[in-house]
Amino acid sequence: MDYDSKDIKKLLGKHDIRSTKIRRAIAALLFDGVNKHVTVDDVIDLARGQKIKTSVASVYNTLNQFAAAGLLRRVTVEQGRAFFDTNLSEHHHFYYEDEERLADIPVDAIQVTGLPKLPKGRRIKSVDVTIRL
Repeated sequence: MDYDSKDIKKLLGKHDIRSTKIRRAIAALLFDGVNKHVTVDDVIDLARGQKIKTSVASVYNTLNQFAAAGLLRRVTVEQGRAFFDTNLSEHHHFYYEDEERLADIPVDAIQVTGLPKLPKGRRIKSVDVTIRL
């Protein structure tokens, strides 16, 4: 969904995220109606391209806060390397190691069978498949 500045303030408020200038700016970069997979470095580059001054810590904290609030999906591809996905629908990913990028795989393109017996009192929240290329 594409949000204007008023919508971004409402969106952040709805998710109990304090609407600071940098959070609004990052939200505007991410929620422009185009699904994307971004790293902290990608967002810093996007921000600098728009003449938005920010720090690595601010971007990292904002992305993690957005993910915790359910606005982004965090996809960890290896220890210390995560992407943030604006596509919140159920789906899987290709990870192109040589290009360090993710691409979506429709959920119905993969069938997961043979899951282990779950511990008592637990249920599956999701099954995320990342195919490394």
